[in-house]
Amino acid sequence: MENERRVIPRRQASSLINSLKGGVVPRTGLPYITVGRKPEIEALLRDVDIAEDGGASFRFIVGKYGSGKSFLLQTIRSHVMDRGFVVVDADLTPERRLQGTRGQGLSTYRELLRNMSTKTRPEGGALPLILDRWIEASNEAAARLVISDMNELVHGFDFAKVLTAYYDGSVSGDDEKKNRALKWLRGEYQGRAEARLELGVNAIVTDDDWYDYIKLFALFMRRAGYRGLLVLIDELVNIYKIPNAVARQYNYEKILTMYNDALQGRASYMGIIMSGTPQCVEDRRRGIYSYEALRSRLQEGRFSREGARDMLAPVIRLEPLTAEEMLVLSGKLAEIHAVLHDYEVKLTDEELASFIKKEYERIGADINITPREVIRDLIELLDILFQHPEETFAGLLDSDEYMQNEPFSTDTVSCDVLGQNAVTVRI
Repeated sequence: MENERRVIPRRQASSLINSLKGGVVPRTGLPYITVGRKPEIEALLRDVDIAEDGGASFRFIVGKYGSGKSFLLQTIRSHVMDRGFVVVDADLTPERRLQGTRGQGLSTYRELLRNMSTKTRPEGGALPLILDRWIEASNEAAARLVISDMNELVHGFDFAKVLTAYYDGSVSGDDEKKNRALKWLRGEYQGRAEARLELGVNAIVTDDDWYDYIKLFALFMRRAGYRGLLVLIDELVNIYKIPNAVARQYNYEKILTMYNDALQGRASYMGIIMSGTPQCVEDRRRGIYSYEALRSRLQEGRFSREGARDMLAPVIRLEPLTAEEMLVLSGKLAEIHAVLHDYEVKLTDEELASFIKKEYERIGADINITPREVIRDLIELLDILFQHPEETFAGLLDSDEYMQNEPFSTDTVSCDVLGQNAVTVRI
């Protein structure tokens, strides 16, 4: 960790610590705290290779709340941006779905475009930068050739016409024309009449066809000099929670369309990763498995098991981080906390191991505890030690308040951390 402590900027240290304490996955700085998940990352990066070669891929990441699904998505996001991919991501909500009758699908599209990111613009809002870079790197003939590639695809004619408008506006210095083109690409036109009047196109992005435009963007990104497009969609549980069965089925049908497109060669230079809880996937009454066409494609066979998962299957189930991995993560966070607040780390490996042991000895930890809870407790511990020098690590760890915090109700399982009898966490 010494090298990382010297290198990590204080601004990133602040973002990491504050995000993690609030239970939110940070969007930058993840390489400083990535621990474990090597098989999952390698499997997902193989998918990225497929997309880079002109194919498409689709994966589900399944794990309980706080298990690290979102962290894994953001880790992959960081990896692929470094490789020259464009990334779009969105969390589903009651107002953002894959399919809807009141603009919920379009809201998801708009969120994806709002969060469009590249290595040089990792915080999102990268669409204008991408378009301008494409124009700067192309002469007129090359730009027209890229645009003509779009014409033969579904909705490609209108997409190409809007790209032409942006190109012409850029060359002529017509910022209004460029802004209208951006407005159309972001799905912000309310009706076809307005788009026809301002841009001369007869179509707009809608609830029904927004995914077709994502496929067009993937091809355009490749033509514009990037390696491809990665689409990340989190919180599938919000589809599971839709009360109307017909509305849920329409959303699952959209997932099936996207899945089939990826596997049957109807999409290019694109990867899709969706994540959700086991219940929202496996529940035969309301979950993804309630849609038979998806269940038959996604359900595991009889040979995959914990410790020997098939990482080439469409569904990747997150296995528990080991106690040793959580110990390594705790050490990294202790170092980053010290960088943020400019003090020398005082906690020893043995003390951190004692903290891990205490966390995992709580009743029911073997089944219920997650990295999110361990991280939250650790950062709170570090914050208190920093703000109250009179407090001691041992005193806080043995306090009544900490010892009484046992919300779980199942048996524990022990393992060895630095020679101490600790308890394995299952996430």
